[in-house]
Amino acid sequence: MFKNLFKFCFIIPTFLIFPCSSIFPVRLLAEELSMKDSPKDRLIKFEEIPNVLANNNLELQSLKKLVKAASYDVSSKISKKYPKLDLNANGLPQYLYSERSSSNSIDTKTSQYQINPSLNLRWDIIDPKRGPEIKSSKNRYEIALNNYEIKKKDLIQEANTRYHRFQKSIQDEKNALIAVKLSETSLKDAKAKLEVGIGTKFEVIEANSQLEIDKQLLKENTTAKEINLILLKEILNIDFNENITFEEKHELSGFWPHPLEKILKSGLEKSYSLKNINIQNSFKRNQAQIFKNAYLPVIFISNSLSSSFSKGSSLTAQIDPNQTSSTYSNTISLNLAWNLFDGGQNSNSAKSKQAEAEAEKLKYLNLQNVIRTNISEAYLNLLKAKNKLISTKQEILASREALRLARLRYDVGISTLKDVLIKQQESTLSKSKNINAIYNYNINLDKLERLTFLVKSASCNIENNTNEDSEYSICDY
Repeated sequence: MFKNLFKFCFIIPTFLIFPCSSIFPVRLLAEELSMKDSPKDRLIKFEEIPNVLANNNLELQSLKKLVKAASYDVSSKISKKYPKLDLNANGLPQYLYSERSSSNSIDTKTSQYQINPSLNLRWDIIDPKRGPEIKSSKNRYEIALNNYEIKKKDLIQEANTRYHRFQKSIQDEKNALIAVKLSETSLKDAKAKLEVGIGTKFEVIEANSQLEIDKQLLKENTTAKEINLILLKEILNIDFNENITFEEKHELSGFWPHPLEKILKSGLEKSYSLKNINIQNSFKRNQAQIFKNAYLPVIFISNSLSSSFSKGSSLTAQIDPNQTSSTYSNTISLNLAWNLFDGGQNSNSAKSKQAEAEAEKLKYLNLQNVIRTNISEAYLNLLKAKNKLISTKQEILASREALRLARLRYDVGISTLKDVLIKQQESTLSKSKNINAIYNYNINLDKLERLTFLVKSASCNIENNTNEDSEYSICDY
């Protein structure tokens, strides 16, 4: 027993000799975890997310088809300006056979092959509904384009969020693994003290309980990482079994140099949703105009060329199969079609569309307020995350130093293992707070880009990002 006690007492001074980085190799452990990762065939960087999404996402591909369909609809409506030409033929050919008997005249027979083609042309010179219909189809095309851009930007933001969440889960897993390593060290120390008679069994139980808690946290974080990877592959339409990897480095994706007034103005001016409401207003008014113009006359030119070719005899006593005949006629006219009364159907339909257009104005004002709120909220959340980043960085340094001192005090017998475990939990928690702060900062940064259509900066602007109440700045992060 005295021999073991001598060994333990010899170990204690060594903790006072080695520096903090030697006792708690957190950075080295994280680097070791990165080195152990198996190599992947393809690496997708954060900057590549928009291109990968645009090329792979099925929802975007579907919206592209709708845009194409809307463009065809515009061409269809424009074609109403041009004349229409129809070819009709009754029988190609048709055979007619008949017999006629009469007591007052000779009996006759008919046996003919006939072809009766006609060529009809119509050109609507004045069509009051044509102009509003073309405008309406163009409105639908613009809405389809804007819907594509809205969905594309929404999906990019969601993909960026999942990318950041995946990176966060990797760091959470590493943080949990570090906690497991520290708990294993605490358990080992508790058992060593128990063996030499200066520890208690309760300390061993406490250390073992903390180890199990940290192991459970590690399992949960590992599961969360796998789920986040699946969600990221899903939105990018990547096969779950495909050998793909993403950047694991968890850092700030950029900095926000724009003031609140500027981003509010930009968000309102460039919002595709607000543009769509204005287009919907125009669309409803065009629809109302179509119903109103239904009461106006349509003036059109028509030309009909008809002909008839036959072979055989008609209404003769003797059939001559070689007899042929042909006729043709051509009629050209200026015509008018006027819907004089329909019981008020078109009039009421026009009023309905006008009321819908008025509703779009209120919808526009409401959406403006929502956009202002969302931009202001994201901006303030970004400031909060920025301050959190600075404070959690200092909290990590303080908690690590507190853990080092607590373990030293425990090793020399002036503290309990409970104090070490508490400081260990605080160290793990401070790191987790910092990981969450980075995640929240990046999320709100992407949200501001989405809402304001402005671009974040790759470099930190000290004037805009310095915290005056602290000696530290996000630019030092």
